[in-house]
Amino acid sequence: MALAIPRRTLGQHGLQVSAIGLGCMGMSDFYGPADEATNLKVLNAALDIGINFLDTADMYGTGANERLLAQVLQTRRSEVVLATKFGNVRGPKGEFLGVNGRPEYVRAACDASLKRLGVEQIDLYYQHRVDPNVAIEETVGAMAELVQTGKVRHLGLSEASAATIRRAAKVHPIAALQSEYSLWTRDIEATILPVCEELGIGVVAYSPLGRGFLTGAIKTTDDLDPNDYRRLNPRFVGDNFASNLKLVEIVAEIANEEGYTPAQVALAWLLDCAPFIVPIPGTRSIKRLKENAMSIMVRLSEAQLERLYGILREQPVTGLRYAEAQMAAIDA
Repeated sequence: MALAIPRRTLGQHGLQVSAIGLGCMGMSDFYGPADEATNLKVLNAALDIGINFLDTADMYGTGANERLLAQVLQTRRSEVVLATKFGNVRGPKGEFLGVNGRPEYVRAACDASLKRLGVEQIDLYYQHRVDPNVAIEETVGAMAELVQTGKVRHLGLSEASAATIRRAAKVHPIAALQSEYSLWTRDIEATILPVCEELGIGVVAYSPLGRGFLTGAIKTTDDLDPNDYRRLNPRFVGDNFASNLKLVEIVAEIANEEGYTPAQVALAWLLDCAPFIVPIPGTRSIKRLKENAMSIMVRLSEAQLERLYGILREQPVTGLRYAEAQMAAIDA
């Protein structure tokens, strides 16, 4: 039976999604080996319990993640709000080739995603990273053409600066900005969140559990698969790891006070931040999926929420959220 998961609206043109979405990246890439049969069970379970917002990208598994979702979309397309992305280009062996926002690439990437997904229309199409060599007006202009031809319903940006968002919104309405946002990654609060609120743009928070760190389940890097890219993430390395565990302890203390899990508290905090924020935690476990979904039921006191809001004053996070080369690709 589906949970009573409320809906939230992204943008000003009626794109309604479940208040908790599902990030699908880890099912195909970056977090070590994954089992396709298990992933399909998780995807179907998400729809069964009322999570309808599925997030993928053409770069995840170099197309493999979109093909995975296609197996579910084949029979359950009407139940899904489907989001995918373009712009991060990878070679046939998975090597990263840079960012491409040229209009001709936008059109080709969309057609390729539609084919892999086995659908006629994408509900929310994001530019995954801003191409510094192509004016955002050109890229969004090409994306707008996809809306006009019916291949895409709504447009989004990812990791875009406030200035870029403003310029893009003048070309075509932007329904959502997808950026990293969590208790330990608060970069968007100073300038980007206010612009999104002003322009009526939803915020889709990826890595809302700090790539799993905020769940409290990762006690040491030995808990990670040898091929897990987090072993190279600055926040998971050396002294940074030990320091950041103290931050997790604060979240766990609040969770224990009310009988919740740290993940549920971290997600509840995001849901409380603003009604236009939708976190998309990823998981390859039905148990974790249901745990995350139950965050909609979490009720914290004003004092507890205030402590969470101030958590980085009490215990600052240490380490960049990406390696320096990847941080250079973030629009600033």
